Amino acid sequence: MSNEIQPVETETFREAAKKYHRRRDLLPIWIKVFIWIFMIFGAIAPIGLVLGLFGINIQLAFLGLETNDPLSITGAIIILMFLTKGIIALGLWTEKTWAINIAKIEAIISSVICVFIMVGLRFISDNHSFNIRFELILLVLYYNKLSKIEYDWEAFDH
Repeated sequence: MSNEIQPVETETFREAAKKYHRRRDLLPIWIKVFIWIFMIFGAIAPIGLVLGLFGINIQLAFLGLETNDPLSITGAIIILMFLTKGIIALGLWTEKTWAINIAKIEAIISSVICVFIMVGLRFISDNHSFNIRFELILLVLYYNKLSKIEYDWEAFDH
């Protein structure tokens, strides 16, 4: 009997990813839930714009931006963000190769907007309150997860 220590074979993430049948399997459940939320909001967003054209005001809020007028600059930005997130969510759900890179870029842009609303807006408006946005934490976790699965997503064989 030999006293040599045998190396323990460990499974790399790449090898584990080969077990998945779809790119979608690389995404954790919490991201899949948000994918569905944003696909729904992305589909509903144009309705808000149409309602605004008919003079109907609706409450819109996202990442700290808020308005009751969908035709305002803020309303247009919120609707555009929902449309963009809806398209990206659809790309992730349908396992498009481009979806991870675009989702990472969008997460960075959303984080910048969120930080600006948290910090920068207090210096240019009359409202000097400071609030911490929970969305920023989720955006950081989202970006990190996308970064971890990016290589496997792009190299995935169908």
